[in-house]
Amino acid sequence: MNIAAPQASASPCPVCRGDAYDKFPDLYDDRYGYPATFTLYTCKTCGHMHVPTCFAPDDIGRLYTDYYPRGNFDLESFRPEQEKKGLAAWFNGDQSSAFRRVPRNVRVLDIGCGIGSTLAYHQNRGCEAVGMEADENVQAIARRYGLDIRKGVFDGTQFDSGYFDYVTLDQVAEHVPDPHALMEGVARVLKSGGKAIITTPNPKSIGARVFGRKWLNWHVPFHVQFYTRRSLEIVAKRAGLLVEKSETSTASEWQFYQWAHVLQFPERGQRSAFWSPGAVRPKQHKILDKFVHNARRYRVHRWISRVLDIAGLGDNYVFILRKR
Repeated sequence: MNIAAPQASASPCPVCRGDAYDKFPDLYDDRYGYPATFTLYTCKTCGHMHVPTCFAPDDIGRLYTDYYPRGNFDLESFRPEQEKKGLAAWFNGDQSSAFRRVPRNVRVLDIGCGIGSTLAYHQNRGCEAVGMEADENVQAIARRYGLDIRKGVFDGTQFDSGYFDYVTLDQVAEHVPDPHALMEGVARVLKSGGKAIITTPNPKSIGARVFGRKWLNWHVPFHVQFYTRRSLEIVAKRAGLLVEKSETSTASEWQFYQWAHVLQFPERGQRSAFWSPGAVRPKQHKILDKFVHNARRYRVHRWISRVLDIAGLGDNYVFILRKR
């Protein structure tokens, strides 16, 4: 796979073309062991952050197929996502997922649908559900369970114009190298008045500030775009989409994931024991491990997540856009 090294000079913002400065040089894949290093840039104008790479579409497919852990997925363990409501759902941060905000009996496209459990969820609620996924590993799941998952990288030309009532991008917008092309494609396939629901990491969160380069959502080279409210509004407006709502809503369990991520942070080119359980020997931190275990046991991570989201400082943005 041929991937360009991080650019040595300042890389202009892909959203507003403003000047950008390097925030973190030499970031690397701290989950699955991809060996290259990358530089994170921050726009001086709109605050958007990005990681410049030169992935070709085929390279992206191979990157996910070779490094993401779906190749060993047990087909018998597949389960559709389930309805979750009430106080427990709020406490767990379940509304942080875009698919949960889609109503019944609509036509929905899930871009970056992963193993397809969201498609099965939509089908069970009377929806016509279609997914797109670059990872070829999920095709075995689609065949086994009769899911409509199109292989490849979404560009808006794979479907008829104005076909869908809803388009969801659950933790996907950050993976795409061209924000404007992505949003124009989304607008193209949405019908007039249709809605796009986007969840994506918040680079202005307390977590990003506290954990710095060890914030688990940098996740290079898989994540390459980090939106602020301002940069998302710019991209949406240019595509003919109106931002109806923006908030932070974060799955509570990700707070625990962050702590475990730091404790098992790997060297460059190595896989993390937390993200590859059973394949890598975990590091031992007896006192810290016990502290994290007890914090999770007493649901401290859930309270922290809810407080930060209420303050608008949680790790996960939810944007709801409407086509004019």
